[in-house]
Amino acid sequence: MRTPIVDFVKAYADADVSRFHMPGHKGRAMLGCEPYDITEIKGADVLSDADGVIAESEAYASALFGARSFYSTEGSTLCIKTMLALVASESKRQTRPLILAARNVHKAFVYACALLDLRVEWLDPATPAHLCACPITARDVEKALDAMQEKPAAVYLTSPDYLGNLADVEGIAKVCRARSIPLLIDNAHGAYLRFLEPSQHPISLGATMCCDSAHKTLPVLTGGAYLHLSPDAPFDAQTVRRRMALFASTSPSYLILQSLDLCNRYLSENYPARLSACIERLEKVKRMLVACGFPSEQTEPLKLVLHASRFGYTGEELAEHLRQYAVEAEFADREYLVLMATPETREEDFARVERAFGALSPRTVLNAGFPTDALAAEREVCLSIREAVMSPSESVAIDSAIGRVCASPTVSCPPAVPVVISGERITENTVRLLQYYGIHSVEVVK
Repeated sequence: MRTPIVDFVKAYADADVSRFHMPGHKGRAMLGCEPYDITEIKGADVLSDADGVIAESEAYASALFGARSFYSTEGSTLCIKTMLALVASESKRQTRPLILAARNVHKAFVYACALLDLRVEWLDPATPAHLCACPITARDVEKALDAMQEKPAAVYLTSPDYLGNLADVEGIAKVCRARSIPLLIDNAHGAYLRFLEPSQHPISLGATMCCDSAHKTLPVLTGGAYLHLSPDAPFDAQTVRRRMALFASTSPSYLILQSLDLCNRYLSENYPARLSACIERLEKVKRMLVACGFPSEQTEPLKLVLHASRFGYTGEELAEHLRQYAVEAEFADREYLVLMATPETREEDFARVERAFGALSPRTVLNAGFPTDALAAEREVCLSIREAVMSPSESVAIDSAIGRVCASPTVSCPPAVPVVISGERITENTVRLLQYYGIHSVEVVK
């Protein structure tokens, strides 16, 4: 497989051209990557109107993913905004289209709704258990759609979520397609799912569009992502690029583009077999943890998720213990510990995890005090998301925020899932959740 972007940039760097163009480093190495960091010069193509080396590289990615694929150098955040802009433009309603969304959205979704002035009807699970988890079934979506007086512009889900839970995308896609409603998936953690046997990628399972953060599970520089459209999605390439350009920088990173370009070759050269071997090695770690008394959660294949409080620890305690063995976790909170592996994870890395847990023993179940009832409590919407985000705001201590209206969502990243959504009134239940997640102040509308 060719790597047209990499080939062009390398040839340019090797040609020793006098660079009277951006960037300001002129190719002189300080970090070491500068010779390959260029701008949209002649021959380099233009990401927002690709018809050269970028378009060729995206065509290779499209073939690999069985989709119409577009590159983002600004992560899945850009792709989320683009997906919503596309369905909003197709909505029969001229203003403020409605989205039916599972509640565990990334804050990028909230900001996109503010920019596009979208309305949201939330899908909540029957039994809320964690901020990141929203186990919605096809039947849940079907019931919600049947009860809605207005047809939504799209259904929006996060799968996999931060705790590795996979939604029934195939079943939900059938429900949506039967009603001619686009299904959008935040698949930021699941780019590799395409290369399982059989494919578990959202496009393979019937989704209309999805975003993949390539950098999360593939060997791509941070910020590299894909926007994938199903072959029958009703948007042409020009429209997609035009919508992306609404939110994207006019200075895309050519280092990230080269990383995405090289990833095509990586994926085409025995990647499924290497992925399978990695999954089996991680399964071996999980079996070892079972023997040590630390059974992990059932998740998507590249995550190892421990419900730490069930073993008498907080997730933060386990993460700190792992650091003593030179292991840094992806995510930890009072309840959970999350580790992410890829085929680039070394044998020594897996062995360190095994040694770390081999030195631990389960303790009495820890009552993490998660306020499940607060997560399930009713919400009062006072302003639209746009009105709240765009209003003058102030930061107040959470114990002074009861009765106020949330402006911008206050949330750490990871997991970047808002406790309270912009425009909602802050209640005692909200404060309990904010306290649980260690948030001490919140932005409220003045």
